[in-house]
Amino acid sequence: MTLTQKVAVVTGSTSGIGLGIARALAGAGADVVLNGFGDAAAIEELRAGLAAEFGVRVGYHGADLSKPAEIAALISHAEETFGSVDVLVNNAGIQHVAPVEEFPAERWDAVIALNLSAVFHGIHHALPGMKRRGWGRILNIASVHGHVASVNKAAYVAAKHGVVGLTKTVALETAGTGVTCNAICPGWVLTPLVQKQIDAIASTKNIPEPQAKAELLGAKQPSGAFVTPDELGGLAVFLCSETAAQMTGASLLMDGGWTAQ
Repeated sequence: MTLTQKVAVVTGSTSGIGLGIARALAGAGADVVLNGFGDAAAIEELRAGLAAEFGVRVGYHGADLSKPAEIAALISHAEETFGSVDVLVNNAGIQHVAPVEEFPAERWDAVIALNLSAVFHGIHHALPGMKRRGWGRILNIASVHGHVASVNKAAYVAAKHGVVGLTKTVALETAGTGVTCNAICPGWVLTPLVQKQIDAIASTKNIPEPQAKAELLGAKQPSGAFVTPDELGGLAVFLCSETAAQMTGASLLMDGGWTAQ
């Protein structure tokens, strides 16, 4: 499953799921453009470290994905610097938790902008080059919440359902072009977003963090274990491979049995 001479843009890849996927793609030989927020020195250390570890070109662009013009700039930067965008991984996301009637309108707009609209804008700008070259892989990191709902997550659930629908539409529109579009739908992954929910459980119930983690997992994920960024990275590499050339429009769950119940 070599991706040598392919260029991958991975949004939200300075930590968590995005970093795990970026590492896996680099390990398969792809050049990678990182994107995300963080300390500039730490990001440069990460960028240089990945390049040295895997012997590939690694770049960085700090686009704010809530701003469509900056998404366009990210794709243009990758194409101008590395020559193409062959793989686009739309991973960046945020969360806000509140009942619908208490959900601040500005937080709804922010979640939809980053978790759904940014996915559209990234595809919109990357797809013409992929179609022109006759090869491309679009991976949208949705969520188990693209299939099922949870209380107090109206914007997140709506956005992730939208990502699954967008994935199917793009798959149909690109069928036969050499471009595929698939969604990966993780259950609980121990990311900073999920850690905030664990902290909230621990604080609200005045229980230790390990107990809060067990409670979070036990409520939804029968495996009792978090999905790891490395596992998601392995799935991403498979979806980019020629073995998966006829796999498009899929919404692949990696959720520890969450939706099997």
